[in-house]
Amino acid sequence: MDFMLFFDYIGTDGRARRGGYGRCFMAYYCFKCGKEIEFAVKGGIMVGRLDMCEHCGAYLHCCKNCEFYDPGLHNQCRDPNTEFIRDREEPNFCNSFEYRSDEAPPARPDIDSAKSRLENLFKNLK
Repeated sequence: MDFMLFFDYIGTDGRARRGGYGRCFMAYYCFKCGKEIEFAVKGGIMVGRLDMCEHCGAYLHCCKNCEFYDPGLHNQCRDPNTEFIRDREEPNFCNSFEYRSDEAPPARPDIDSAKSRLENLFKNLK
């Protein structure tokens, strides 16, 4: 395998990325609106503590955009050395923060269908 093709596939940060020759790159999405975030530099991105989503205004340097965020764990983080953070949507000073990269935007719940099902459930109580 050609040396540059190796880094095109693996990436300089060690994560598997697919690019060139009919392959696609990983993308970065906002946790709140689900829209893709465009960064000036794709490799080794640095997100400032107060950087915001250009689409919805949500903070980007927050737990819900982090690679280590896992709501099923005790501290909601896969890194055991992080301090507890109360609000997962607010900017923080976590040194372990790595922006989560995905192949597709996060699944968004269909709010309208959920509201209609809820109204149908309680329509006889009015």
